[in-house]
Amino acid sequence: MTRRRVSSGTEWEERVGYSRAVRTGDTVRVAGTTAVDEDGEPMTEAGPAAQTERALEIVGEALAEADAALSDVVRTRLYVTDADDWEAVGRAHGRMFEDVRPATTLVEVAALIEPGLVVEVEATAVVE
Repeated sequence: MTRRRVSSGTEWEERVGYSRAVRTGDTVRVAGTTAVDEDGEPMTEAGPAAQTERALEIVGEALAEADAALSDVVRTRLYVTDADDWEAVGRAHGRMFEDVRPATTLVEVAALIEPGLVVEVEATAVVE
C-alpha cells in the first residue's frame, strides 16, 4: 500500500506521530482540525460558525495537497465543546459543503486541545 502524507508543518506532527492528512489509494483521511489563523495561532475569539468555516478551509487545503477537494468528502465528524452550538456549526458546515452533504456526526466533548477552541473537524474523502 502506498501512503502519501500531507504535513501542516507544525512541530506537533513529529512529536505526536501524526500527519495532517494521509492518502492511501483513492481515500484521503484528514486528522482533527481546529481553527487557526495564518500564523498558526488558535482562533479562540472566533465564534462556533467562524471556527467551523476556518477548520474546513484548512481541511480543504490538506485535501488539495492530496489531490482531492471538499467535493470528494464522504464523511465528517464534528467535535464541539457545547452541543448548543450545533445550529451555528451545522449551518457553517452546510455552507461549506452545499450539495456534497457528507455523512456527518456531531459529538459534544469536554474540551479541545486549546481553551477557547469550540469545534474540531475530521474528514474522509474518496477520489474517483
